[in-house]
Amino acid sequence: MVDKRVIEQVLAEQYEELVALQKSDLCSRKEESEVNLESHLAQVVIGVRRSGKSTLCYNALKSKNVTFAYANFDDERFQQMETNDLNTVLEVLYKLYGDFKYLSLDEIQNIDGWHLFVNRLLRQRLHIVVTGSNAKLLSGELATHLTGRNNQIELYPFSFTDWCNIKNVDTKSITTKAEAQRRAAFDEYMKQGGFPELIWEKNKSRYIGNLVSNILRRDIEQRHNIKYKEAFEQLTHHLMNIAPVTIVENELASVVGLKSNHTVNNYIGFLKEAYLMLGLKRFSTKSKQRVRNEKVYPIDVALMDGRQDAFAGDNLGWRLETIVYLELLRRNRPINRDVYYFKNASGYEADFVVCRDNRVEEIYQVSFDISKEKTRKRELRGLLTASAETNCNNLYLITDFQRETLTMEGKTIEIIPAYDWLIEK
Repeated sequence: MVDKRVIEQVLAEQYEELVALQKSDLCSRKEESEVNLESHLAQVVIGVRRSGKSTLCYNALKSKNVTFAYANFDDERFQQMETNDLNTVLEVLYKLYGDFKYLSLDEIQNIDGWHLFVNRLLRQRLHIVVTGSNAKLLSGELATHLTGRNNQIELYPFSFTDWCNIKNVDTKSITTKAEAQRRAAFDEYMKQGGFPELIWEKNKSRYIGNLVSNILRRDIEQRHNIKYKEAFEQLTHHLMNIAPVTIVENELASVVGLKSNHTVNNYIGFLKEAYLMLGLKRFSTKSKQRVRNEKVYPIDVALMDGRQDAFAGDNLGWRLETIVYLELLRRNRPINRDVYYFKNASGYEADFVVCRDNRVEEIYQVSFDISKEKTRKRELRGLLTASAETNCNNLYLITDFQRETLTMEGKTIEIIPAYDWLIEK
């Protein structure tokens, strides 16, 4: 239980923060359109910590010009809060905000039994917006807890479009100067990553190190009662150093001193639940093939070398591949399209295939530099092989700066620089 005076103090401070926020110039993001404030389903925004979930919810509510209340449960003074305290929270919110029909709840999954409270408010016809950083609690268990009464929105760190908007980079002009500025902005984005607060942080490695540490210890180790904490953290940092990488359980177990492949799989599952890592399955028409040889990517390129003592190189090709994958997820998951990677029995590969149901609609290859003929041939052959085996002719090769349209074997391939492809037209 938490003393009512403490609840009043915390929520009053958060009310003052909300008032101060009205004077800030906040970045608007396209995911705001996925928040349906007319719906009587809970609008659930999930994603990695510090990706901007609270700001997105604030913008979505503010743009509709509705009166709303706000409570953030990611506060150390709420650590002992129980389900019974939530009604006191509601009482204090009515005292602070007056009558309201819209309520924004940040990180409410920290409170056991939170779903009973939210379900009650939904029955009372309140419009609820919920954010959370734990994917299992707000995804795998969500349908059960909220009995299907939810609309789930995934939020990743800033896209390149978001980055350009916050940096006031011209994304529309086709002049040489504008294109040069976009390319310079992309070079910075690819190095720094998309966590919003990194734009203003001076000690970036300390910021990323603390973020990763908090997620590992607060969101994963405590919740899942991790037994081999040192091995788990070693595995996490190793994967971030070498990602994107295909998971080979026995190799990873050997590297970090674990005896069980099952434990390795569990640990990787926990990293994906907390949105530190993202999985990518292999394309196949056979279900048993899709569950094997999964690749993993970091949720943001900042995690690849931004941590203290990461000891990782530039890895520009891997960074570009990660950025493209994240953008494909942003564009395709909201419209119910899936993303896989392609690799056939002969070893030919294409980085990403985009599918709707069992039909491949787009194929993407990613290569930082195709100026060497050997690299160019390899990447194009992978695209054409994937095209032939999937009957898809929408073919794209994303590069750092090369631009070209070519025809091979009767098929058109668009070669596009990333700084152009990433900008939403």
